[in-house]
Amino acid sequence: MASANPYKLFDVTLLRKTQLSPHMMRITLCGSPVEEMATWAPDQRVKLFFPAADGSQSRLSQEEGWYARFRAMLADRRPAMRTYTIRHLRAEQGEVDIDFVLHGETGPASRWALRAQPGDAMQILAPDSHFTAQQAGGFEWKPPQTLKQVLLVADATALPAAMGILDELAALAEPSQVQAFFEVESAGDMLSVPDWPGLSVKWLIRDQTSETIAGALMVEAVREATLPVHQSSAGRAIELADVDIDKDILWEIADTAPEGFYGWVAGESAAVMSLRRYLIKECGIPRESLNLMGYWRYNKAGS
Repeated sequence: MASANPYKLFDVTLLRKTQLSPHMMRITLCGSPVEEMATWAPDQRVKLFFPAADGSQSRLSQEEGWYARFRAMLADRRPAMRTYTIRHLRAEQGEVDIDFVLHGETGPASRWALRAQPGDAMQILAPDSHFTAQQAGGFEWKPPQTLKQVLLVADATALPAAMGILDELAALAEPSQVQAFFEVESAGDMLSVPDWPGLSVKWLIRDQTSETIAGALMVEAVREATLPVHQSSAGRAIELADVDIDKDILWEIADTAPEGFYGWVAGESAAVMSLRRYLIKECGIPRESLNLMGYWRYNKAGS
């Protein structure tokens, strides 16, 4: 009987590692199962499983009910599960690229990326190509059909998705007007971006400032920018529900966005929360035009 789950576990191995910048590494995974993997948007989320606390590799069963069995495992035997973005999928070649932010050996993902060698095994939970985008989901880049102006804001953790969005826009016959703000650790972490007349990219370099708060540079840059929308006082009347970002994930998705403008903002949760209030309450940007996503929380256990 065919599975009713649009996501499935793929057993893969590490093909190669490519250093993109001082703090970004591309991991290329391969295997014949990847031929049945799908990606539906440039910010397609997947789950990667890293060695458990005791060092054991992930060997989760493909059978139905795997997640319940995963949760029931002893903590030190349970693989570390983290969320990443598919950067490139070459299904016909059985290859998939995942870009990692490196921050030493402080977490299971960065530690694995630094230590892993070609041939090492890995498991990834990703969309099954036998299902549709609507069935699988796991992505938020769903711009209106008529897209004229884009606000794109990301820190290093969201940069792979943001770069994929730029690639998709660059491939259009008439790319939109885009203002992009990318916060990275060093000048060496600035990646090559596409080029078209309507694209403006501002790199925000943390080690060139005295700023120590994650995300503060992108908040400041957006607040100083001339946004590509008409400001309005309408947003000030909108009630924004409080989000306890130390307990809950800040994840608010655009819905039936009006034609023309679209915002995609992702990064450290407190920074995204600050931009949420500024863009909606102070600038009057329609709530339904904005994706606001807290990818991580400062000082909270992560990758």
